[in-house]
Amino acid sequence: MGLNTWVRVLIAFISVWVILVLIFYSKLNTGGANDTEDAFRRLNQALSYLEKSKQVDQELRTLIDEYISDTSYNRKQKFVDELGNKLQIQGAGAGHFKGVPSLEYEQLRRRVYSNTQELWNFLNSEVIKAAKIGRKNSPEIAPPLDALLSLASEHKRSLLNDINQMRASDGYEFWRYKESKDLSDLVQRRLNYLQNPEDCSTARKLVCRLNKGCGYGCQLHHVVYCFIMAYATERTLILKSKGWRYHKAGWEEVFQPISDTCLDANGATHASWPGTTETQVLTVPIIDSLNPRPPYLPLAIPADLAPRLMKLHGDPIVWWIGQFLKYLLKPTGETRQMLENGMEKLGFRKPIVGVHVRRTDKVGTEAAFHGIEEYMMAVDDYYNQVEMTEAIDKRRVFIASDDPKVIDEAKAKYPHYEIIGDPDVAKVAAVSTRYTDSSLNGIILDIHLLSLSDYLVCTFSSQVCRVAYEIMQTLYPDASGRFKSLDDIYYYGGQNAHNREVVLAHNPKNHDEIHMRKGDLVGVAGNHWNGYSKGKNSRTSQVGLFPSFKVNDKIEVVDLPKYPKVK
Repeated sequence: MGLNTWVRVLIAFISVWVILVLIFYSKLNTGGANDTEDAFRRLNQALSYLEKSKQVDQELRTLIDEYISDTSYNRKQKFVDELGNKLQIQGAGAGHFKGVPSLEYEQLRRRVYSNTQELWNFLNSEVIKAAKIGRKNSPEIAPPLDALLSLASEHKRSLLNDINQMRASDGYEFWRYKESKDLSDLVQRRLNYLQNPEDCSTARKLVCRLNKGCGYGCQLHHVVYCFIMAYATERTLILKSKGWRYHKAGWEEVFQPISDTCLDANGATHASWPGTTETQVLTVPIIDSLNPRPPYLPLAIPADLAPRLMKLHGDPIVWWIGQFLKYLLKPTGETRQMLENGMEKLGFRKPIVGVHVRRTDKVGTEAAFHGIEEYMMAVDDYYNQVEMTEAIDKRRVFIASDDPKVIDEAKAKYPHYEIIGDPDVAKVAAVSTRYTDSSLNGIILDIHLLSLSDYLVCTFSSQVCRVAYEIMQTLYPDASGRFKSLDDIYYYGGQNAHNREVVLAHNPKNHDEIHMRKGDLVGVAGNHWNGYSKGKNSRTSQVGLFPSFKVNDKIEVVDLPKYPKVK
């Protein structure tokens, strides 16, 4: 179906939607009603119109999802942004816009959600352990425990659904969408200003060489780190990419140049990091060799954006990293065509869960083996949650892997799912053929589709997975909860310390746990996804386990340039 036809249909739906909202609003605001029966009659009419409005709204959302699945990424994003803004603004004008939430409300709402998840992690882990022991020693105990776990999972889904419904009806959704767009637009304008100085010959520059000896996701993170350094020092980033191991001709044949006006590293003075503020051209090493290490490395966010960002997003650093990727990963025409062809070939459409299964060079070195059953258990849990409120026509999964056997295994074991994935892409992702053009196209497509998925199941030990998660943050006001990692928590390679602040004191119950007082800082090493995390208390230097719900992330905030010329 052509774009013009879609637009005509959508305009018709929008018109009906707006009319219903306005009628509903007028019914609620008609004055002079002293008669109780008449008031109830008008209220019933208003509720009837509201139900019709909800129905049309749901049909409109379904139509948009279908459109998203059938068109290119750039067209899709622009279309949805414009349409979403129009609907949100019209809804706000009809009385749905409540205002701006408080920081305390938004943080508490997210904490209740995460603590519900942590309670489930604890309960699930303990019951499974008890059932395992029961099957071995007292078989009659296992069935009641299984029944308990099944009912508890329903309770968990119900609680999470209630929290989601509370968010949807609290009157702040318009603010969330608008604030997300405004913040992103501001950062993108700042980056564009930084990258396009008035005079390249006199501009201060920071040179980044795309030569880090690692995989694609790792190299993207290397460029992002360089970009953060450039932003913090107010220098135009110059990316030296000729001879790139993934594409010898360089970055500019795969993605658009990161500047329209300044691409050379010429300058009157040159130095390696740290240089001085007077040095015109500064070259930075890889993040692992950076010395001295500035405070604005991840996981820090800019102080001038922090109050807004901490209110908007559940994991501000992921949003911040996502903004740099948004600016960097603008495909050339050829790359865009490859992405569109890939989506069409695979039949990528929503609803869909993206699953990334990393095997080959990771398993046994940086990560443990996880069977497809573990991934699909998380997929099942996601769809069970969604089906609390909406019907799913088909449970779809997109699988990206460097092992083609994973896709075949999933299709064989889960025939009730629609499994999509390209075994050819998985083959060229193997170590022996990784650094080729076909492999590069494959990994770009995989990350693109993983980021477009409704939910992400993967291992955060993989940089490919973390990149997809970071890009996902640019597509929603807050996508910090749209993932399930089977191993690590989110981290950025080479990051500064990741601290969590104790909000509830803890007295250890055994020698594996640490003592915590309210206000302590704990350097977190990971979440065991069983109700406990591991870390080091900076006050006592104790290393051990602690209940995950007793801490909050400490957001690192640093003063960075405010770019006053960017309005």
